[in-house]
Amino acid sequence: LDPSNSLLNVPNKITESDFDGWIDERGTFFMRTWDPRFTPLLETHDPGEPPREGGLIVAKYGKGTYIYTGLSFFRELPAGVKGAYRIFANLVSVEN
Repeated sequence: LDPSNSLLNVPNKITESDFDGWIDERGTFFMRTWDPRFTPLLETHDPGEPPREGGLIVAKYGKGTYIYTGLSFFRELPAGVKGAYRIFANLVSVEN
């Protein structure tokens, strides 16, 4: 949805291939609605499911950045899914 956003480019350029090999569900508890100050960054879905945008949203807040994600890092990181590590690294590397 917003491929130029730094969260999808620094330190790793995130592409569709970063979702290859994810186990079980890509995410849970995706937002269905959100405040207009938030920007959805991804549209993703599990096989056989409709596309959803609320899995990774971001907003500037005060001097920082608020990030909400419903991506299933709790499953993917222990499983060693490379793309999950690349996305997680981007989230914790965000600069204000």
